[in-house]
Amino acid sequence: MPNTQAPEAALDAPVVRSITVAAPADVVYDTVADVARWPQLLASVVHIEHRPGEAGTDEVDIWALRGENQVRTWTNLRTLDREALRIGFANPLAEGEWRVVPNDDDTVTLTVSHDFAMPGAAQGALPHIDAQLAEFKEAAERHAELTELTIEFADPLFIAGAVEDAYELLYRAEQWPDRFPHVTRIDLSEDVPNIQFFDMDTLTPDGRPHTTRSVRICFPHGKIIYKQITLAPLLSAHTGHWVFTETPEGTVAEARHTATVNPANLHLLKPDATVKDARAYLRRALSANSVANLRYAKEYAEDIADGKLKESVDA
Repeated sequence: MPNTQAPEAALDAPVVRSITVAAPADVVYDTVADVARWPQLLASVVHIEHRPGEAGTDEVDIWALRGENQVRTWTNLRTLDREALRIGFANPLAEGEWRVVPNDDDTVTLTVSHDFAMPGAAQGALPHIDAQLAEFKEAAERHAELTELTIEFADPLFIAGAVEDAYELLYRAEQWPDRFPHVTRIDLSEDVPNIQFFDMDTLTPDGRPHTTRSVRICFPHGKIIYKQITLAPLLSAHTGHWVFTETPEGTVAEARHTATVNPANLHLLKPDATVKDARAYLRRALSANSVANLRYAKEYAEDIADGKLKESVDA
């Protein structure tokens, strides 16, 4: 577990937390530096927008869960020094640094320091800091295994209709049980515009029922990001997006999935199932449902486009 190197009584002073990681220093550094993988590795991180800057700098917009039904967003300005194994960061709430220090026993010490701008902020932040350290530790130590367990793919579909219409059908998830046969129930809330939480019951193509809980970040009319926060038993992480690209001819919509197999539940497929079996099953099952959703969006947007064309001809 992470340990503190700052007195608990001095939580308004800079807070330093550390953890020992049994992995090479460069792997640990890259695990922290590669923010694109954070939504898949860190339970609280929903979405990342990454903007590389000049040499050794970048900006990272982060959307993260706080509690069961809230998302907080902020921007980190980072300075990256791979040779020194250090990553500095600053945002409106805090500034600090990640450090990777090799030890004599083939382990490293991963340390993160925070200097918070507001008195008392450290108290609420400590559980998130400790959880993040533990997750980075697991991700670095299981780097090779997670590479084998994780499948990532995208399915595009051309839609001869307006981008806003294609987006609308997939944004209005509360209507899915009436439109998508594989969706049997959705309970959706959107207390903050364009941030959705929903519990959903679905059927896989082979009839297996699943209940999941997801959070979605919606960017009209360009993309919808999602992360499952209550997962199907075969998965330990599942993130993805719908992306809508306007073209002169219509819209290209893409469904992307990144899914990590839970090896403890391979037996749910069949008694002697392998990771390869699970990857093949997920590629087929996840793609079937998302491509079906894209086809309904295509039908919806093209029906609207045909109706508008008919009106213009009749006029």
